[in-house]
Amino acid sequence: MLYLTRKIGESIIINNNIELTVVEVRGRTVKLGFLFPKEATILRKELHQKIMDQNIAAASFGENELLEVEFDLDPNLTPKDDNAGNR
Repeated sequence: MLYLTRKIGESIIINNNIELTVVEVRGRTVKLGFLFPKEATILRKELHQKIMDQNIAAASFGENELLEVEFDLDPNLTPKDDNAGNR
């Protein structure tokens, strides 16, 4: 892990396109500001870990368990034809 010391208003650049700036320090809380490309994804670590755990659980869902999943579908529903009005 890299440790850096920055003061309020000072920044670091990550991968040439992500800028992290220390905005405020209040007691034990630090407010950070980020500038990053639109295509970048930012998640809090605990949320990222929860998503990863759910993905692992879904990937380990066996075929036998999948066959036991029940669906409550309305038998009166018919597939929607998106091109029906374009004929």
